[in-house]
Amino acid sequence: MKFCTEIENIKEYDVIVAGSGPAGIAAAILSGRNGARTLLVESCGRVGGVSTAGMMSHFTGTVGNHVYHEVLERAAEKNPFDKGVKTRYIDPELLTITYIEMLEEANVEILLYTTFCDVIMEGSTVKGIICHNKDGFCAFGSKVVIDATGDGDVAYKSGVPYIMGRESDGKMQPATLMFKVGGVDMERAVFAGSFETLVHTEKGELQALAREKLPAPAGHVLLYKSTIPGIVTCNMTNATGIDGTNAQSITHAEIVCRKQIPEILKFLREYVPGYEDCYIVGSASLIGIRETRHFEGIKTITEDDILKAVQYDDYVVYDAHFNFDVHNITGSGLDKTGCQHKFTQKKGYTIPYGCLVPKKIDGLLLSGRNISGTHMAHSSFRAMPICMGLGEAAGIAAALSVKQNIKVRDIDVRDIQAVVR
Repeated sequence: MKFCTEIENIKEYDVIVAGSGPAGIAAAILSGRNGARTLLVESCGRVGGVSTAGMMSHFTGTVGNHVYHEVLERAAEKNPFDKGVKTRYIDPELLTITYIEMLEEANVEILLYTTFCDVIMEGSTVKGIICHNKDGFCAFGSKVVIDATGDGDVAYKSGVPYIMGRESDGKMQPATLMFKVGGVDMERAVFAGSFETLVHTEKGELQALAREKLPAPAGHVLLYKSTIPGIVTCNMTNATGIDGTNAQSITHAEIVCRKQIPEILKFLREYVPGYEDCYIVGSASLIGIRETRHFEGIKTITEDDILKAVQYDDYVVYDAHFNFDVHNITGSGLDKTGCQHKFTQKKGYTIPYGCLVPKKIDGLLLSGRNISGTHMAHSSFRAMPICMGLGEAAGIAAALSVKQNIKVRDIDVRDIQAVVR
């Protein structure tokens, strides 16, 4: 059997950003704002990744880098119920529009429904990417590619060394499909914001009831307000043993999580105050994959760096703060290595530029949860605001590389910091 596919007319850009999750959005905006001709490629039909298509409830954690705070401010202006009030709660529709406006203002070319397939390389240097969409196979050349795919698909195809999941056994955090319910009595409603939030009711403590009543591996209660009255976002489906880099495994996760939703709705109506008349109003079109590949960079951020709030001289992300959010790898709830309310480190930490620069491979930057970091450190820096900070740094670095006509690994980090600050 022979497959004949010819790819013609390679379109050239300064910078290509693969993936439009929070890291990719920030990377493309900052690359465009700093003068680089930028293409943003996304496999879904909307930009935003897990923050929009994933129907994420809210931004957790924080970061000093600017673009995250700009996104919050601009999204707040669109909120019809509380206009101008900046909130971490997400309206996926308004956030999508906010992203599009910011990308267009930065002169970023957006290409949706386009899936990354392979890299174009000369020796150990990435020169572009090959994608597939309704036009067939297509190729795009660039001086720098920013890998914001989450799973590091570009870095993987480029041959950057990596480990999967937890260093000891390769196991990864579970997958979740978010959904929203309406008909909630907001005056009486319970909002359990973490695994460690215990809510005592006449019928029992809710986390314990969830472990007893919900089908495993579901078994916890995470409920969040939204920007719309009467609407609550549910983070309660759970699929363990999932490999987010394998299509069959992701499909299995999608099916498992969707089949859990009716049982979760029954649970909410029967056991959770304020939810007696709730009903589903929508579910995510993109399943949330928390962890896959951790790539090897010039530097690696560790759990100890976060616990000590290390202030690196060569930082490109600053004032990053979030707990170790490790979901149970084998069941529901929080993993024994995770901590949320019990996380005592209050200071912001930094992420050095070397975590974004892969070893040996040129023309490529890592951005988002795929940077060079340990399993435990990843459980903190995977938070969306911090991923935006990583994207901001990657976009600035890529544009500087083009402007100065040097490799990304040879950039003076002080030049990045000058723009970041």
